[in-house]
Amino acid sequence: MNFELTEEHEAIRRTAREFAARSVAPIAAEIDKHARFPKELVDEMGELGLLGIEVEPEWDGAGLDPLAYVIAMEEISAACASTGVIMSVNNSLVCDPLRKWANDAQKDKWLRPLATGEKLGCFMLSEPEAGSDAAAQTTVATPSGDGFVINGVKNWITNGPQADVGILMCMTDREKGHRGISSFIIDMNAEGVTRGPKDDKLGIRASHSCQIFFTDHQVSGEQLLGKVGDGFKVAMSTLDCGRIGIAAQALGIARGAFEAATRYATERKTFGKAIANHQAISFMIADMATEIDAARLLTYRAASLKAAGKRHTTESAMAKLMASEVANKVAKNAVQIFGGNGYVTEYPAERYYRDAKITEIYEGTSEIQRVVIASNIIRGLA
Repeated sequence: MNFELTEEHEAIRRTAREFAARSVAPIAAEIDKHARFPKELVDEMGELGLLGIEVEPEWDGAGLDPLAYVIAMEEISAACASTGVIMSVNNSLVCDPLRKWANDAQKDKWLRPLATGEKLGCFMLSEPEAGSDAAAQTTVATPSGDGFVINGVKNWITNGPQADVGILMCMTDREKGHRGISSFIIDMNAEGVTRGPKDDKLGIRASHSCQIFFTDHQVSGEQLLGKVGDGFKVAMSTLDCGRIGIAAQALGIARGAFEAATRYATERKTFGKAIANHQAISFMIADMATEIDAARLLTYRAASLKAAGKRHTTESAMAKLMASEVANKVAKNAVQIFGGNGYVTEYPAERYYRDAKITEIYEGTSEIQRVVIASNIIRGLA
């Protein structure tokens, strides 16, 4: 296995790191404090090609591979997890299913402006009673003429308040269970689509989410993504890819917390020496560095399998599980290293700590990742 990055990967790392240092990091604390959506950063990400990293150039994307996406996600998220997840949703949960399931006419109309950042996307799967149980959809699309009429409610929709385009999962045939779910491309500004107030969250506060209400919303047959009944397959394949993105976000959070804590530990002195030279702190730093590297390798493996066109469900779940739990552990230890300063907003440790938690919840909780991993292992032994 070759652990060396290509020149292309190094180039995307430089681009993302320079953007993060120049534009993202200086305002990360401010947009978190005021829960302000960073439109200026989203616009700049579009200009840099960071909102359609894997989209083919013929659809105005950057045409890079999944590993390039992971590298860029880590860099952005190390500066600001909110900005990272805005980028992740547009890439993993919107552009990716359109790349795989949309026809050329749909790609021209919907994918092209998403890849350039002209439009922003969201992914609508979760409902008030359908989170981890993704098959329990109650939002319904009823055939009407050459299209469908949609009614229902979606929950926790990241980018929902700002999105122009949405990928929606809903029931077209209740009697068929998960085989009765279909997927649609939604114009979020059309009649019959209403957004609730933005959620007031613990972390990733500059990344907005909300409920989305569908009331007799009419869609044409041309907005069906894939075929009727393909929705569950669309959702599961999308989440496999989305989990790679969240693993990369978690890596960024962990690295950002680790770097801040390590710098602080070399500057803060107690008992006549930097606290980094006390064994209790130095061992903590060693464990943090080791666990981040382990999570990064799992994430790179999942991205490499996706790039090779190989099945990566288990590997994506492993990467997401490991990286999210490492992010939470590292962020917690970073607060401990900062001591009392870790508990105040003057320093970044508490923000990393708050931001880390969601990575164990969205796009499949840690418990769901363990179900996926275990079931695939057991099935392989049967």
